[in-house]
Amino acid sequence: MAHGTNAMLVGMRRREEAAVSGRSWRMRGNALLAAVAGAFTVAQLVLVPPSMGLGWDEAVYVSQVGDQAPAAFFSAPRARGVSLLVAPVASWSSSTGLLRVYLAVLSGLALFLALRAWRGLFPIRVLAAGGALFASLWVTLFYAPQAMPNLWVAIGALLVVGCFLRARAAGRPDRRALWGVAVGAALMAVMRPTDAVWVALPLLVTALVVRHWRLGLVTAAGLVAGAVPWVVEAYTSYGGLRERLSEASRVQGGLGWHFAVDDQMRGLVGRTLCRPCTGAMPNPVVTVWWVLLPLLAVLGLVVAVRARRTARTLIPLACATTAAVPYLFLIGYAAPRFLLPAYALLAVPVADALRHLVTTPSGRWRPLAASLLAVGLVGHLAVQYAVLDRTVDRTAADRRAWARTADALHGLGVRPPCLLTGHEAIPLAYYAGCSSGQIRGNNANTTTAEILRTARQEPVAVLSVPGGRPPSYARGWELHRLDGVDVRLAPAVRAGGPV
Repeated sequence: MAHGTNAMLVGMRRREEAAVSGRSWRMRGNALLAAVAGAFTVAQLVLVPPSMGLGWDEAVYVSQVGDQAPAAFFSAPRARGVSLLVAPVASWSSSTGLLRVYLAVLSGLALFLALRAWRGLFPIRVLAAGGALFASLWVTLFYAPQAMPNLWVAIGALLVVGCFLRARAAGRPDRRALWGVAVGAALMAVMRPTDAVWVALPLLVTALVVRHWRLGLVTAAGLVAGAVPWVVEAYTSYGGLRERLSEASRVQGGLGWHFAVDDQMRGLVGRTLCRPCTGAMPNPVVTVWWVLLPLLAVLGLVVAVRARRTARTLIPLACATTAAVPYLFLIGYAAPRFLLPAYALLAVPVADALRHLVTTPSGRWRPLAASLLAVGLVGHLAVQYAVLDRTVDRTAADRRAWARTADALHGLGVRPPCLLTGHEAIPLAYYAGCSSGQIRGNNANTTTAEILRTARQEPVAVLSVPGGRPPSYARGWELHRLDGVDVRLAPAVRAGGPV
């Protein structure tokens, strides 16, 4: 009896030790992922100054919930997700610095949670390395603290794919993973519904092929839940879903076959919008990582096939591919941020491939391969930093120029309530606290008659490039040449305001 009691005590002790060891391992793993996410947040705050003013698209999104300026025109491709994201700060504060800090902290936390969803699918070191690779790209660091949707689509993509793989691998229903799938899909869809569909397409096909009906339904339900505001707005403001999709296609230059791979490569030097995308290709030093990325992804798939864990690598690669397709082959211009979801999904398989290159099957380091990889990564980080630094400097200077122009407009008597139209009217109107209106183009939301009617009630200014030809109704208006823009004031405006 004593022997039996002793055996029971020994067995209990071993189980307790195993449980403690498991918790310790999980804590260490969480700490490593948290370190990556924390470094991501700190890097944003250090390398992308929180004082950097809002950009054109940011002004549109923030103006929907802020009180610095009236809401700017919201074109068909846009979704309300970013406005909802920034509302906790922008609804009561006009501080750009506070908004940037909020987004930097929030994006770091979101990256941690998204990477954590992949635990058990890949070793923690692979997940941490994948997160670091994605977080260190100049385009990730540049856009993470900005009020833009693409980084959040990427975070949602990481979350939905990781939780999808966990739910698929579970022998019984995994409610936490299913909730993760729904939340990730909804996050993508509320930010950019069309991007969400492209990312989720392989997940829906996989669920159909393996007859995992619950997983497929949860994925679809998440997409629908996130897209509801966009669809409702399609019927209330555009006449229907088909009409909004058609208008969104027009705004983007008409969706169809467009080979934009070279355009995306030209954007790697820090061109935040490449439209039209002309000029010489960048130095190969800038583009080499981009060329190596798909090759390393294929290597990651080969490694997975040999290790008999194909699905957990093939599915994210398929989602990365479908996420990239519309921006490589269906639109006639480029912006580096468009590919953020693809980069996020490629990061983990690529990190797995790199681990395979520098370690033996037993887990021991290959000194030569590890040394070469370390040198390559240092060079890669140097290039990313150089592009980021140049992009931040140029962008911050442009936005300071907008602020100076807004101050000059105030000096001319253009103060709220007021209306700006013409060249760069949307961002300048936000900085000046005015409404913006256009009678033609992708942001057309008013008419000449409405502009003239407004000019009888409040200050109105027509903006054009220096030496540019103004619209016929403003040719006789008083001309002022400011830094980088010509301003024509409606006759009712004087230095002291409307008369």
